[in-house]
Amino acid sequence: MLLPKDGVDWTAARARLPPSRVVWNFVTRTRFLLAVALVGVIILIWDGVSGTAGDIQRFYCYGPGKSPMQMSPNEQAEWAGHQQTPLIFNHHAPIDINSTTIQRVDLNSIESTPKAVANEERVLILTPLRNAAPYIEQHFDLLSQLTYPHNLIDLAFLVGDSTDDTLAVLAMELERVQSRTDKIPFHSATIVEKDFGAAVGMDVANRHGFEAQGPRRKLMGKARNYLLSAALKPEHAWVYWRDVDIKDCPSKIIEDFVAHDRDVLVPNIWFHRYEDGRDIEGRFDYNSWQESDTGRKLAASLDRDIVLAEGYKEYKTDRTYMARMGNWRDNKDVEIPLDGIGGVNILVKADVHRSGINFPCYAFENQAETEGFAKMAKRAGYGVYGLPNYVVWHIDTEEKPGNA
Repeated sequence: MLLPKDGVDWTAARARLPPSRVVWNFVTRTRFLLAVALVGVIILIWDGVSGTAGDIQRFYCYGPGKSPMQMSPNEQAEWAGHQQTPLIFNHHAPIDINSTTIQRVDLNSIESTPKAVANEERVLILTPLRNAAPYIEQHFDLLSQLTYPHNLIDLAFLVGDSTDDTLAVLAMELERVQSRTDKIPFHSATIVEKDFGAAVGMDVANRHGFEAQGPRRKLMGKARNYLLSAALKPEHAWVYWRDVDIKDCPSKIIEDFVAHDRDVLVPNIWFHRYEDGRDIEGRFDYNSWQESDTGRKLAASLDRDIVLAEGYKEYKTDRTYMARMGNWRDNKDVEIPLDGIGGVNILVKADVHRSGINFPCYAFENQAETEGFAKMAKRAGYGVYGLPNYVVWHIDTEEKPGNA
């Protein structure tokens, strides 16, 4: 269209435009709005289809439309050399489990290492008790002196067949220790009650007489197993068995023992006896020993249900006792392999127990309780060791001569 020679008259052009109100009414009509919406939907669909087509083009499988077995050598070389066929692997899509009755326990992260403190490995201290009221206060005084972080230690006790105030004294001492403000409390404390119908008395003659050893050791093995099964939790890396009648013990014993990185480790157990102004260092625990040929022959000749007891003349074993070895003044890290162990003080990697190694309440290779435990652990391939120069002091029960 040619413009007028005299130019454009914008005023006249503006006058020809429809009024703004007419335009607004047209734009807001339902039919117009529907038309705009329809056009928008068509554009969006087209864009989506074209994008999907582009994605499909990206994920094509290159090659001729025939089986690889039917390709010519040139076609196979071209097909194999292209190397642009994309693959998406999604065999393990996440699954949401929301039931509150399902609990996951991952034991893969629980390890027993020589760097237990740095790795914040949890330790479970287990103590079986029977008529032990006189020793409990001292027991907790020694526990409080342990330098291993108390927040990483769980305590558990089994009280059974007691006729004194063991349970009451234990509860009060736990309350006292866990309420102290000058020391960090232990992570937790558990009391397990279980009576086994023990008939053996607690006096020296009954506890340590030869005739009582078989039934007594079997019963003690059962008590230890009950305590272990009730107290061991997935988070525990170490199990520390500690008797209540220990008189004195190094405060760093847990750190000292874990540094050896042994499956089962025990110290030497001695006692102090004061006579005529003299300090007699007596040997106490004869249950930690190395097997002998005499002992093997004796066990082979016995009925399988007989439990051998060490330190008694009734059975000659010629075993080598750790109690008669060592000196607390010498190198405390010296190790010796053992075939039997006593139960006064034992550090065990928790996985040993989890693997089914416990304390036989029956004759296992003619041994029971802790000595049977050592036999069972060695049969399963675990290492059992003792530290002859690392001495833990037991109370003097006065049934053994000094320097035996």
